[in-house]
Amino acid sequence: MAKRIFLIVIAVLVIIQFIRPTRNISTSESSNAIAKHYQVPDTINNMMKVACNDCHTNNTRYPWYTNIQPVGWWMQWHVNEGKKHVNYEEFASYAPKKQYKKMEETAELVKKDEMPLNSYLWIHHDAKLTAAQKDLFNNWATQLQEKIRKDNNIQPDEKKEPVGER
Repeated sequence: MAKRIFLIVIAVLVIIQFIRPTRNISTSESSNAIAKHYQVPDTINNMMKVACNDCHTNNTRYPWYTNIQPVGWWMQWHVNEGKKHVNYEEFASYAPKKQYKKMEETAELVKKDEMPLNSYLWIHHDAKLTAAQKDLFNNWATQLQEKIRKDNNIQPDEKKEPVGER
C-alpha cells in the first residue's frame, strides 16, 4: 500500500511539471513606466531593480527553481499579487490620487520592513535594504508623493483619531 501511494505521488509530481504558469516577461518597456513620467534617480532605480521589480513590474527574473512545480505556481502567484498592489511599469496609467496613495503605501511598507517580503529575501539576499537605502528610498517616495499631490491638487486624507484618544 505504501509503495502504491509513493508511486501515485511521484506520478502526480511528474505530471504537474507539464502544467506551467504564464511567465511575467515583457518584450518591451511600457510607456506608462514610472521612470518615463517621473524622476527616478539611478540609485533608486538600481534599488528597485534588485528589491522591487521582480514582483512589481511586467518583467520578472525567474530563477532556475521556478521551473519546478509547484514552486513556479507559488512564484507566479506572488508576482500576480505584487502587481495587483502596484505595478511600476503601469504607474502612469493610474489616476493621480491612486499614484499618490501607492507612493504613500510604498514608503510606509519599506519603512516598516514589510517590503521586500521576507519570503523574497530568503533567496534574494541582495534585495535586503540597509537603513541608509531605506531612508533614501523613503525620501524619494515621499518627494514624489508630494509632487503628485501638488501637480494634481490632491488634498491629503485627514487622519482620524482613534476612538477614546483625544
